[in-house]
Amino acid sequence: MAIEFPRIPLGQWIEGGLDWLTSEYSVVTRGISRVTQTGIDGLNDALMWLPEWGLMAILAAICWRVANLRLAIGAVAGLAVIWNLGLWNPMIETLTLVVIATLVAVTIAIPVGIAAALSERLYRGIMPVLDFMQTMPAFVYLIPAIPFFGIGSVSAIFATVIFSMPPAIRFTTLGIRQVPVELIEAADAYGATRRQKLLKVQLPMSLPTVMAGINQTIMLALSMVVIAAMIGADGLGSEVWRAIQRLRPGDGFEAGIAVVILAMLLDRLTQSLRKQRKS
Repeated sequence: MAIEFPRIPLGQWIEGGLDWLTSEYSVVTRGISRVTQTGIDGLNDALMWLPEWGLMAILAAICWRVANLRLAIGAVAGLAVIWNLGLWNPMIETLTLVVIATLVAVTIAIPVGIAAALSERLYRGIMPVLDFMQTMPAFVYLIPAIPFFGIGSVSAIFATVIFSMPPAIRFTTLGIRQVPVELIEAADAYGATRRQKLLKVQLPMSLPTVMAGINQTIMLALSMVVIAAMIGADGLGSEVWRAIQRLRPGDGFEAGIAVVILAMLLDRLTQSLRKQRKS
């Protein structure tokens, strides 16, 4: 006779914890939701206010200044394709979500990465957490977002920040820990304080690696924002989701191509910034 072990009620514990957090911190989550929604609406309205050719000209100028003329021409061509496909407004909505989610993720990740680089105990404790976060399927992050913030773009921001944060933490920690010991010893010899070593030696030397982490965060944010269309997020993801529901493969591929164009533009732009910092 087989021995039956009692089933661990892990799902019930998680549901109970989410219910408790939702009820106890509802005031906090509502406040965060209002502030986040205001930021989303403000940035989205500002980008929508610009005419299509105006935003294309601004992005082309940024690409030319940061990278080269080839990237500027490619940016104009790619954005023109999105405009021609009638996906300009969804692209703006997706860009808004990516920008806000990336800013929030980086604002949290860089201080955590610096702290983990300077504290061996914190480093050992946070690495398994990051492994867990990066191994968890992306769809799972949508589940706790709904009870906290409901359906919509705020929940998408919440899930995207959690999903896209680990690379920025990892690369920040890696960059600081890879600063040559000789430079640290030289700073110590000149009597530099811990803060001076961090701001004038470790962070400047690790900046290219930190930028690589930010690049990965942007790419993960873009992929998660598309997935978050399942919980009501606006943008290109909602166009893909709508095409799936209505069995319109052509519309789905058009929205997918627009996502690829936006991803390539953001990737090349951040890589160019990284190369500038390296040089």
